[in-house]
Amino acid sequence: QVQLVESGGGLVQPGGSLRLSCAAYGSIFSSRGMAWYRQAPGKQRELVGHITNGGNTDYADSVKGRFTISRDNAKRTVYLQMNSLKPEDTAVYYCKQIGSSSWGQGTQVTVSS
Repeated sequence: QVQLVESGGGLVQPGGSLRLSCAAYGSIFSSRGMAWYRQAPGKQRELVGHITNGGNTDYADSVKGRFTISRDNAKRTVYLQMNSLKPEDTAVYYCKQIGSSSWGQGTQVTVSS
């Protein structure tokens, strides 16, 4: 079963940027798709976007044009570059390997002035 460790969250002002990382351990990485989710207080967890094993990406409409997912198979890591952040992006962000039921601990992103 894959183990996932997210990092890179923090407090940022509106309009700012953050890059989240997710390291994967204990499972085949390069042949699996990866996804980012987020969960805001009082809301259900939602899909932010995903990247296929071939590097193709797709995003939720709410983040399209602002967020970019990439992966480094040599480092077994997937990234979420977040630009032009808005207060409504505040949430705990999680990564997930497609086909796995495992979740990491998440990383908190707070967008506030």
